[in-house]
Amino acid sequence: MSDTAALQAEAQKFRDDFARLRDSVGRVIVGQQRVVEGVLTAIIAGGNVLLEGVPGLGKTELVKAMSRALDLDFRRIQFTPDLMPADIIGTTVMSAGPDGRYQFEFRRGPIFTQLLLADEINRATPKTQSALLETMQEGSVTAGGNTHILRPPFFVLATQNPLEQEGTYPLPEAQLDRFMFKLVVPFLNRAELNEVVRRTTLGGSTDVPRIMGGDRIMELRTILEKVVVADPLRDYAVRLVLATHPAAEESGETVKKFVKWGASPRAVQALIRAARVRALAEGRVHVAFEDIRTFAPEVLGHRILLNYDGLAESLSIPTLVNEIAAGVPEQA
Repeated sequence: MSDTAALQAEAQKFRDDFARLRDSVGRVIVGQQRVVEGVLTAIIAGGNVLLEGVPGLGKTELVKAMSRALDLDFRRIQFTPDLMPADIIGTTVMSAGPDGRYQFEFRRGPIFTQLLLADEINRATPKTQSALLETMQEGSVTAGGNTHILRPPFFVLATQNPLEQEGTYPLPEAQLDRFMFKLVVPFLNRAELNEVVRRTTLGGSTDVPRIMGGDRIMELRTILEKVVVADPLRDYAVRLVLATHPAAEESGETVKKFVKWGASPRAVQALIRAARVRALAEGRVHVAFEDIRTFAPEVLGHRILLNYDGLAESLSIPTLVNEIAAGVPEQA
């Protein structure tokens, strides 16, 4: 079998697996199809996700369902103002060995898992936030001069509550940039709320079948590198990011007037990685323009910084991103 035929066969298999993953998680999570698809795309692409939504919308249940469907270890950390970096990554303690001699031993913290839910990350102090975000970036923990590698795949889903701002420490723009996606969890409608009540209080819950394991996810990440991204599509992703910068010639009047700073080069990388996952999920081995546009709001939204005029006008960033995506032509 040729390389192209083998890749096409992989794409077809991945399309089936991805659909089964969505259905498996959907047995627990009511509605929120966009959020589920975004989280699954990010974990397969090797990124991390920031979820913004009010309490009670099923964010914890989403990660638990994913851990079962993907057969991954799961832990949850509730962030509070008094949480210290050692509470997350672990600490070195002195203990007595079998021979009675004292020795230093590293006790691993809850970050040593595969699927981590960092609940209300904006309630922790900047020092603790930085400890988590550094681990996200490096995939390892350094303590006592020793480096401890986290078991792959390592995925962080951090949440923040948009309503309560008192006593919180908002993530700086440079820290937000480390998240591949920022997903806003909408409130449920009438039918979805009825279904939640039926499943949770009337005995309608169902099990989540295992679809794939961590080894398969790591294998898929190598397959993603083989998905074809033609030069015009790569350039389209670049122009899409440049269109968020007010000083760039690709930007429109709205961006020039209301935006202080645009998306970073990480945004281009995230657009391409997400587009490759979506192409495979559609059974294709090449990226299309629509694949790049699909997750533009989730990739670009948290990377755009409004200026004073934009804040004064209460400009909607999702609306701005959609306007940018619509204004960038496919052909340069």
